[in-house]
Amino acid sequence: MALNLLMLGPPGAGKGTQAERFARSRGIPRISTGDILREAVHAGTEIGRRARAIMDRGELISDDVMIGIVRERLERDDAQSGFVLDGFPRTVAQASALDGIMDGRDPLLVIDIVVPETELVRRLGTRLICAKCGTNAPIAGGAATCATCGGKLVQRADDDQAVVLERLKVYHRQSEPLVEYYRVRPTFRSIDGAQPPDRVAADLAAAIVAASNVGVAGGRR
Repeated sequence: MALNLLMLGPPGAGKGTQAERFARSRGIPRISTGDILREAVHAGTEIGRRARAIMDRGELISDDVMIGIVRERLERDDAQSGFVLDGFPRTVAQASALDGIMDGRDPLLVIDIVVPETELVRRLGTRLICAKCGTNAPIAGGAATCATCGGKLVQRADDDQAVVLERLKVYHRQSEPLVEYYRVRPTFRSIDGAQPPDRVAADLAAAIVAASNVGVAGGRR
């Protein structure tokens, strides 16, 4: 059975770190729409310039753009044996579209990483990004240069405190309903993301095993 994993959680919950770690351990691709958009921003493409203006205001990219990006990516050969989806869906409309994309494939496992808002604000206010390649630095890293390319680490434009608060408002208004959308499914699990990264990773692995067992019993969705 393909391991198709969707990770939910607000900005700063650690989805990216845990998604990358888990995908690498299982040899499946981590599909981050945020990374795809940031690459376009860094390259200065037309869609990148449009996306940058939207992200700098703390708003979300339109559903049709995101759905198209994800549909194309999930059709590639390397995603047929499984994937870790990070940053999509962010709205119920996107989730409904993802159900259509997943039709006929193995079950989608959904893990929600829960972190108190005060901790999210603290994390986001200290998060850094590489000015050269756009890679996010680990929240607790403490490094001054990027581990990927050696570029200088700077604060993300969308991690300014005012924008952080706006991003969390947008999340609560538009993305939080996803938890309710998926909660009724037997392959849904929540984990505590306020713990040390290794503890979160252990809880994530256990939740995936539990959800996978239910998914096998329940068949495809």
